[in-house]
Amino acid sequence: MTSKIPVSVLIPAKNEEANLPACLESVARADEVFVVDSQSRDRSIEIAERHGANVVQFHFNGRWPKKKNWSLDNLPFRNEWVLIVDCDERITPELWEEIAEAIQHPEYNGYYLNRRVFFLGQWIRYGGKYPDWNLRLFRHQKGHYENLNTEEIRNTGDNEVHEHVLLDGKVGYLKNDMLHIDFRDIFHWLERHNRYSNWEARVYYNLLNGMGENGTIGANLFGDSVQRKRFFKKIWVRLPFKPFLRFFLAYFLRLGFLDGKAGYIYARLLSQYEYQISVKLYEIQQFGGQLNKTPVSATPITTAEPIPQTDA
Repeated sequence: MTSKIPVSVLIPAKNEEANLPACLESVARADEVFVVDSQSRDRSIEIAERHGANVVQFHFNGRWPKKKNWSLDNLPFRNEWVLIVDCDERITPELWEEIAEAIQHPEYNGYYLNRRVFFLGQWIRYGGKYPDWNLRLFRHQKGHYENLNTEEIRNTGDNEVHEHVLLDGKVGYLKNDMLHIDFRDIFHWLERHNRYSNWEARVYYNLLNGMGENGTIGANLFGDSVQRKRFFKKIWVRLPFKPFLRFFLAYFLRLGFLDGKAGYIYARLLSQYEYQISVKLYEIQQFGGQLNKTPVSATPITTAEPIPQTDA
């Protein structure tokens, strides 16, 4: 029998019965697995328990913290190291061997994992999707997710998706990839990115107005990959024609056309996603930075005459 690796795995979940079995099978090497669920209505809980995971319910209050930070603060991890894995991700045997070796080196408090994204059954190798570094393995007492001050925007979900981990100490990089394979269809991709665009629009608004940068990973052209990405994002939010630019960058400049038809579809969807962000940003600006209120440019409509009724 293969020995367990002293790592606690954290899997955030909600209605993930399609993805959970493969995900849980891929983390069987871990000494401990927590599935933090958000009142799933499908078979997610049953599947998690059948695989021997500890199931914990998270009740989101609509504010801060979201699911991963709450889990880092409240779960009784019995291991020093935590590995955060989404339901549509897989940890390969080769990566497990590297993880087992890496956590024996005390000079690092965390490790970046590179992710291969699969779309329409194909690895999207180009278009800017690879490499895709994510800080997922770290000493849980040393790290937490940043707060980008997006809580007032509704329908963004209860889980940190684009926020990054703030870690106390040095960070290393692992060589073997983790896999991102979503067994759900394009409908769910569109549904998920509709939520993400709410969040992104608020981030754009904050960047344009110099808000919400305290306690986050700063922008630095000469920093690590995340800091460089933040630097260019502060420029990106001020550019015109972003939906077109998003497609041009992904499909042409970053060679997305080499991924064939899947690469073309993916680039078109990214362009559509960018357009959704732009429209929602405009909406936030019309409401003076606060949604669910009267637009700043709106004036009351009054009439001296009754509105005529028409027959149906």
